[in-house]
Amino acid sequence: MALEWEWKKIFTVLGVLSLCFLIIPIPIERNGMKEHEHEFKIFMKKFNKSYDTNSTEYILRLSNFQESIKKIKDLNGERTSSASALFGVTSFSDLSEEEFLRDHLQPTLDAHVKKSHHGRHRDHNHHHHIKRQVPKNVPLKVDWRNKNVITSVKNQKLCGACWAFSTVEVMESMQAISHGKLESLSVQEAIDCAGYGNLGCEGGDMCSLLDWMVTNNVGLQLESQYPLHLKTETCHLNKNVTGVHVASNFTCENLVDDENHLLTLLAFHGPVAVAVNAVAWQYYLGGIIHFHCSGAVINHAVQLVGYDLTAPVPYYIARNSWGPEFGISGYLYLAIGSNICGVATEVVSLDIL
Repeated sequence: MALEWEWKKIFTVLGVLSLCFLIIPIPIERNGMKEHEHEFKIFMKKFNKSYDTNSTEYILRLSNFQESIKKIKDLNGERTSSASALFGVTSFSDLSEEEFLRDHLQPTLDAHVKKSHHGRHRDHNHHHHIKRQVPKNVPLKVDWRNKNVITSVKNQKLCGACWAFSTVEVMESMQAISHGKLESLSVQEAIDCAGYGNLGCEGGDMCSLLDWMVTNNVGLQLESQYPLHLKTETCHLNKNVTGVHVASNFTCENLVDDENHLLTLLAFHGPVAVAVNAVAWQYYLGGIIHFHCSGAVINHAVQLVGYDLTAPVPYYIARNSWGPEFGISGYLYLAIGSNICGVATEVVSLDIL
């Protein structure tokens, strides 16, 4: 009987101890993460991010942030002058490179571009690889922002439709240049409706979007008529709306070995859309990117709105679609002449009917 009572006492004590372990919070191991934790909390406040400090999510984000600080230091260590790109903490600094690529870039764009330039883009292949004829002697500076033909910077957020944003931005600019009307056109219509392999916020291709529009005689509606929702929804083409139509002579060119032609397009024809590698842009604050940005892989698309040949490092002016908080009020500078970030890999120019 006494033995039975002793066993009961033992089980009771073990039960109480078990409950204690369930109730007492066990601190999450931070192993060397204190170094930048203060800066991380400032980052969270600045970019309106909230993580429970006792959660594994907090530890993950803090770890990513610390890795970002190391990468930023390495990137800035390669600066050769005050004109070189400057990198620092951005809203993307709590993301791993894999998350950044997945959520803010388009990993499948590289396959689209390479397929396009091997002449097997789609059965409906209306885009041209013949160079558009333009004059050769270019001015030293061009900036289409000064000519009232560029709409405000947009933010694609988690919608992987850079292919639609960049193409529609060029349509807006060419509409303003050709017809004197600067209007925001519907990116959402392109996201929802474009066929030929385009997948809305899951990815697409600039040239296949133009193929689809020209082949099907689609006129893009105004953004006010078909608002931006940043997710793929049911297509609502309105055949009663005339819309803005792209001419059939649009071009999709690989100018890797002829960036002079890209300059002439910008100088004498207008803004263009380009496919790029934007992995290195995760921490971009300003200056000219002329290192550490390979053109071997393509994962994003932007609009080029000009260039400056008088700068210490001549550069293109690129308009991104990550909001005005990115870079230089939504823009960035890419060095001319070495296909930096793959800027000359796929260059799209167009006219408006």
